[in-house]
Amino acid sequence: MRDGAIDDPSDGWFPESIAADYDDPEGSSAPEVVNPAVDLLADLADGGPALELAIGTGRIAVPLSARGVPVWGIELSRAMADRIGDKPGGEHIDVTIGDMTSTRVPGEFSLVYLVFNTISNVTTQDGQVDVFRNAAAHLRPGGLFLIEVGIPDLRRMPPGQDTVPVSVAPDDDGGYVGFDHYDVATQLFTSNHVTVTADGGRFRAIPFRYAWPAEMDLMARIAGMRLKHRWAGWDRSPFEHESTKQVSVWEKV
Repeated sequence: MRDGAIDDPSDGWFPESIAADYDDPEGSSAPEVVNPAVDLLADLADGGPALELAIGTGRIAVPLSARGVPVWGIELSRAMADRIGDKPGGEHIDVTIGDMTSTRVPGEFSLVYLVFNTISNVTTQDGQVDVFRNAAAHLRPGGLFLIEVGIPDLRRMPPGQDTVPVSVAPDDDGGYVGFDHYDVATQLFTSNHVTVTADGGRFRAIPFRYAWPAEMDLMARIAGMRLKHRWAGWDRSPFEHESTKQVSVWEKV
């Protein structure tokens, strides 16, 4: 955390205390995670401008910009967005602070993208439809909207169970446990994180809403888009019944 900084409630679920460690090079910012995403996004942008919804700390946008793709961003959390300018090349990325369901930026884009499960941070169906509509409103005709999001782990739950473990990582000073708690009647779930250290512990629960691929295809149709690609990962591997993630691309018609 930056010296003297405190969490601002307007930053939502990603305040300063989360932003401070978000770019851990061992996690989602590792080159083996970022590079395949940037490769595919650069190819889909095809030389045109791109808009990242929920741009975060720029872990994808900054290297994509370095590949010659002009990138703009929308981000709710100032604590996250403030870190973009600290990165080499980040000063070339224009970020608008706002909600990705409704915030508009000038111009038309070849590609709008939303990665790392962030569509699920919008916890109503209407809100998720608004994300699709907002993406479509920023696209030029024939432009593409990409979402990366996990497939719900409901198949791992026997009757009567509502919780799925995600990660258990003990160490000498304590450890970490992560688990997801599902309500299948509402399609809501919480991602729960328990961290224990020698100095104590912390519990954090983040609400999400899951949507199946077919539901997202309908959201896209409502917004004037149609499915163009669906892969199981950034490597364009086929999406199948055992896939744990979708990387889906819709085209504005």
